[in-house]
Amino acid sequence: MSFEHLALVEPIRRALKDEGYAVPTPIQAQAIPQLLAGRDLLGIAQTGTGKTAAFALPILQRLAASRGQAGLQRKTARCLVLTPTRELALQIGDSFRAYGRHLGLRSLVIFGGVGQNPQVAGMARGVDILTATPGRLLDLIGQGHLRLDAIETVVLDEADRMLDMGFIHDVKKIVALLPKQRQTLLFSATMPTA
Repeated sequence: MSFEHLALVEPIRRALKDEGYAVPTPIQAQAIPQLLAGRDLLGIAQTGTGKTAAFALPILQRLAASRGQAGLQRKTARCLVLTPTRELALQIGDSFRAYGRHLGLRSLVIFGGVGQNPQVAGMARGVDILTATPGRLLDLIGQGHLRLDAIETVVLDEADRMLDMGFIHDVKKIVALLPKQRQTLLFSATMPTA
């Protein structure tokens, strides 16, 4: 199977070729068609199996396809990826930029422990894909710099770690601010049974 068989558009396939990817991994082959169809998904696969591309590629394609729809404000984020750590947030942001390099979509990463002014300025310029840690995201929402009412897709990456690290209350607050009609994706290397 190739990425072309997964119905990914040429600009994404070109970016994948630039990155040296020839064939999808099992998680990608299973997840991408479901996500392109707009379904919610719980994806569990070990680290290093291509989970980020499994959600990033269909998100990029769906955002690029709907970019010109009336009523969408260019400055409003349409995808939110929540992660437990800044390191993971930065990796995911890099992946979205690499895979979407030929699409003209804007991606921004926000996290705590650094000054917020560059992050606020990035949001003011406009963003399609926002990757964030829960604490900084809630801070910026509370200060009025950000709204989540245009989010079409939300991803909780490393969902199990986020819960283990005590982010459950922050995640609940964030989910309560999202539109009811949205695509919800949970990805993790493991998922507790209870």
